[in-house]
Amino acid sequence: MPRITKITTRRGDDGSTDLADGGRVRKDSKRIRAIGALDELNSAIGLAAAWQPQPETGTWLREVQNDLLCLGAMLSIRAGRRKGAGPSLDPERRLALERVIETLQKQLGPLGNFLLPGGTPCAAGLQFARTVCRRAEGEVVALARTETVSVEIPLYLNRLSDLLFQLARVENQAANHSESLWNSR
Repeated sequence: MPRITKITTRRGDDGSTDLADGGRVRKDSKRIRAIGALDELNSAIGLAAAWQPQPETGTWLREVQNDLLCLGAMLSIRAGRRKGAGPSLDPERRLALERVIETLQKQLGPLGNFLLPGGTPCAAGLQFARTVCRRAEGEVVALARTETVSVEIPLYLNRLSDLLFQLARVENQAANHSESLWNSR
């Protein structure tokens, strides 16, 4: 059975929106800002993926996009308002990110300095997604200061920004595109 049967509802014309827990909140609330940042991050990753990354990178990006939808669903249910199981993200997902980050670090080697974002279109897109990820993490942390948020969400986002950085390096390396180091003068 379809879950989304109508796109335009006009329910948000008053500046509020529905949450998955049945409640309504203002569109400028911290919760909606955090959910929106996750949505923007997912779109930025989709844009990077459109640049035909290496197969393993593409697989990771699809998995991450699914994880981000799960995180958004988790944020759309406020503490104490969950009915039934509800969405959750297994901590193993974060641990999987950590393992691939370590593996890629061994393959890529150490950096002598900060990198200038860029390179191939895919790598540049991944670097952009990394910055959106860092902002999304900040929005979630800001929400967590006033409302209950699963600790797994900011932890996952913190690891994801590292993964996106490493995947950008992978894409540049696969294309034999040299990394541009920051010239700190």
